[in-house]
Amino acid sequence: MTSKDCGSHSHSRRKLIRRIIWSIIIILFIIFLTILLIWAILQPTKPRFILQDATVYAFNVSGNPPNLLTSNFQVTLSSRNPNDKIGVYYDRLEVYAAYQNQQITYRTSIPPTYQGHKEVNIWSPFVYGTSVPIAPFNGVSLDGDQENGVIRLDIRADGRVRWKVGAFITGKYHLYVRCQAFINFGNKAAAGVIVGDNAVKYTYAQGCSVSV
Repeated sequence: MTSKDCGSHSHSRRKLIRRIIWSIIIILFIIFLTILLIWAILQPTKPRFILQDATVYAFNVSGNPPNLLTSNFQVTLSSRNPNDKIGVYYDRLEVYAAYQNQQITYRTSIPPTYQGHKEVNIWSPFVYGTSVPIAPFNGVSLDGDQENGVIRLDIRADGRVRWKVGAFITGKYHLYVRCQAFINFGNKAAAGVIVGDNAVKYTYAQGCSVSV
């Protein structure tokens, strides 16, 4: 074989490799563009959360000055996927209570789950904290609210979700849920239902703010 034949063969080989690479790039671009168009057409809607109720088993501010909080709640959260062609993977979801933007309980994890089209999931986790240190100004405010008979808390859920469109699954998105809950200590019988020793159940059935 002459050097001319070798050069021609090498050139043809490089040309074939370039064609294969460009073919792969074009195919990947078409796939990406198709997924992007499907995503834009379907326009996924974020899940809708409702705080159904909260049962208070313990809520006590202690210390001098009051800066330690012991609390124990069981909350019922429902989540609905409003999309009819998109599923939702809840990879991580942690529920906790906050007062004036300060976390006052430990985080309770919800088991990872998949939520199908138009599906509703209901969770009833316990959120609690024992002698949790709180900011001095929040301690004074919390003690005052308790004496006045009404405390406004936030029940929050923080996590990561993925969307499923057909066989395509997106990357992870941050999910942040905030629900308002009012606890009335002034008249337990009027504000909630006594369900056990020192336990009062408050029914809310109100929507929560959700951001993704």
